[in-house]
Amino acid sequence: MPAPSYTRVVLKLSGESLRGNGNYGLDWQVLQFIASQVKTATELGVQLALVVGGGNIWRGAEAEAKGMDRATADYAGMLATVINALALQDALEHADVDTRTQSALTITSVAEPYIRRRAIRHMEKGRVVIFAAGTGSPYMTTDTTAALRAVEIGAEAILMAKNNVDGVYDSDPNKNQLAKKFDHLEYIEVLNRRLAVMDSTALSLCMENGIPIRVFDLFSPGSLARILQGESIGTLIDAHPLAV
Repeated sequence: MPAPSYTRVVLKLSGESLRGNGNYGLDWQVLQFIASQVKTATELGVQLALVVGGGNIWRGAEAEAKGMDRATADYAGMLATVINALALQDALEHADVDTRTQSALTITSVAEPYIRRRAIRHMEKGRVVIFAAGTGSPYMTTDTTAALRAVEIGAEAILMAKNNVDGVYDSDPNKNQLAKKFDHLEYIEVLNRRLAVMDSTALSLCMENGIPIRVFDLFSPGSLARILQGESIGTLIDAHPLAV
């Protein structure tokens, strides 16, 4: 098996990806599939941290639109990510992957508090770490959490897992058959084109710290392992212009 091209990465999962074909909640077959892909990645010797959203359970923007206080809605969303993190932890442990969940909110009955050095030590011991509850502050997305945690733990890349989309396009490929896929983009291009990759705060943090982002379809079997082994899959976003 080829040696991995990375030592430590952050895998960002959307909450929506966990619901499968349903409109709400969790699809257990999806969780099992993700666990199998993560297990293969850990068997390569790559240190892996996961950040998961909560959109399959709670949409803070929708709650705010109906009159809920924005900060309260965001805290509820953080709790939704904890539910997803615990479900992922269970799926990973059933796949014999040693896993720890760390929460930015204090919920010591179900998860460790987020402690940067402890998280790094877990990964050095071969454990997968799931970062739950976002940054612990309202007005921050889980995209920003992924970028922040990647900087804090010294990750070499963020892998943005998408569902049924295999990269970044100039328009929605599910609605426009003529949508153009990008193999490579610079950070500033993504910002200028307003492409829906991650929020601008998260993207700016990656740009300032030189963390490349790989956008790919996690549900293409073996795609995660192939990326970790150096294959160019999906769309790469970094600071380097394409060679001519």
